[in-house]
Amino acid sequence: MAIKASSSKQIDALIADLGIENAVKRETAVARLTLLGARAVERLIAATASASHANARTAAWRTLEAIGDSRALEPALAALASRDLESSVGVAAIGVARVHLKGAHGAAAVDRLAAVLLDPTRHEAVRLAALRGLRELGATAIAPIVASLADDPSATIRTEAELDAASGPVDDPAALVARAADGHLPDDPTSLRRALKLAAESLSPEDLLKVVDRVREREGSEPAGVRDQWRLPRAAAHLALAQRGSRLALYDLRESLETARGPLPVEFLTAMTLVGDATCLEAIAAARAKALDPWWRKKLAELFRDIVARERLTKRHAALRRIEKRWPGSLQSMADG
Repeated sequence: MAIKASSSKQIDALIADLGIENAVKRETAVARLTLLGARAVERLIAATASASHANARTAAWRTLEAIGDSRALEPALAALASRDLESSVGVAAIGVARVHLKGAHGAAAVDRLAAVLLDPTRHEAVRLAALRGLRELGATAIAPIVASLADDPSATIRTEAELDAASGPVDDPAALVARAADGHLPDDPTSLRRALKLAAESLSPEDLLKVVDRVREREGSEPAGVRDQWRLPRAAAHLALAQRGSRLALYDLRESLETARGPLPVEFLTAMTLVGDATCLEAIAAARAKALDPWWRKKLAELFRDIVARERLTKRHAALRRIEKRWPGSLQSMADG
């Protein structure tokens, strides 16, 4: 497709905006490039490999997912072959593959997502995204893959697989989640969690944020044991938002870490791995400083390192200086794991 010079300049300018700090301007660029559609595909594909910042590459893949052009599939599958792919970039590339699972080249997409899911050396966030993508094929189709995860070394992956294997069907999951967004929560938090995993893509980020808020309100009114069960669908809603690159509920992720008295559901960490920024680091450091559980301390340190690396922060950054002043030696401790 021939591209006019004026369109070419506009596309280049918008792609440049994918890597800027201003989240609103970045999301505006994603929306405008999506509207440009096929005209922007080749340059977006180039940006997924050439952009210097992970945020820009992630945004480029997210835009390609929204456009849905088949030209993006092969580059996405090629990118997913790399074990060194940043978690946020990998999750976004999986979004492109997911769109084409039932298309003409669906077999290649299924094979690559299955390979990613079954590879214990890949980042948990990327493996979870692969499992979520494969769910598009239906429970029966992926049952053998799910069964093979029963002994997976990752507790996170085992938990997800157990949910897929043990849960029965949910009648109209999209409607259940939509009702939850309107404040009509089901009696069973497990059914909402399951529905979120099946139908979160059908809701807008704004509606998913409403689910986060409604469930948090319900948590606060329940006794401790039941409160923990309601925290699970809130975590699932956070993950659904983060896998879209949305930071709408980032404030709740920070507050959850700051007030946590023990380990949170792993989806909280996965979500923050994908969308957390420098404003989250003090909450992570505070949570680790009071954490007693060795697994939780390790996961918090991994999360801290992931965000620092993705945002390219140095010890001169204001947030890191504040953390070192408040908890001397903590930066080295988290760097060491």
